[in-house]
Amino acid sequence: MVARLLRLCLGMEAAVLLVAWALLVRAMGWNPSAAAALAVAAFFAANSAPIIIAYPIALRYRRPVTAVPRLGSLRVWRGMVNEWLVFLAVFVLIQPFERWWMGNDTVGRVHNGRPTVLLVHGYACNRGEWWWLRRRLRALGFAVTTINLEPPFADIDCFAGQLHARIEALLAETGVDRVALVAHSMGGLASRAYLRRHGCGRVTTLITLASPHHGTLLARLIPGRNARQMEPGNDWIRQLGDQESFAVPVVSIWGAIDEFMVPQDSSRLAGARDTSFAALGHLSMLFSPAVLQSLQAELDR
Repeated sequence: MVARLLRLCLGMEAAVLLVAWALLVRAMGWNPSAAAALAVAAFFAANSAPIIIAYPIALRYRRPVTAVPRLGSLRVWRGMVNEWLVFLAVFVLIQPFERWWMGNDTVGRVHNGRPTVLLVHGYACNRGEWWWLRRRLRALGFAVTTINLEPPFADIDCFAGQLHARIEALLAETGVDRVALVAHSMGGLASRAYLRRHGCGRVTTLITLASPHHGTLLARLIPGRNARQMEPGNDWIRQLGDQESFAVPVVSIWGAIDEFMVPQDSSRLAGARDTSFAALGHLSMLFSPAVLQSLQAELDR
């Protein structure tokens, strides 16, 4: 569903820009190359809007965190540019065409004794966001698969039910009795909701990446029942914390220049082992060798 929505948006953008290009060239006498350059710039600007809106807010509410090294301006800007490039790659190239990039998710029977891993995506995303990490984890010998949570703006408890069905199907497919959950952003809340409802019997560990365990201020700007559940201090997120007790290891990995987690240390979770990266944004950690190294260490622990 997310892939179709993104393709629809890209198609509409392309149609509007093509019409604008034709008007500039034919009605206003612009040079075709100059009009094309303006159209391309408009395309990138339109698709960069979430980043352009989010970063000023994130930096405004950024809190000093003692566990994270202080960054110079150059490293902050470099991290922001890297995040922008990753954002465009994920939302313009990969997720709209996730079937092309991800292929078949079948892992078959597992016999090597290493953890079987289920990757759980975040808000308004699909399994395509895991393209890089899934390839790298599989290359390290892990059996890795994914899930698409739909519809994209549903209640997080609905996603917990879908996660339960996916885990049961994965156990039947692989022959293992438990899986490791690696969840990004909202996927971390969906995974915690699953553990609250179904317990930890099917799970070896939960590793969250940039998850809004205490909510994010930016949730107030986006649509969906799940967005309301990610607002700081709302009843759902408060009850989730009050009603859960972890019987498996939980790890929270997050970045100090995350533009969608506001404030960034909202990703800290009581009872979880905490790992932070000074110069990583929300999506760039899904393409980070340092995060991959941490995941490998945690999964092999």
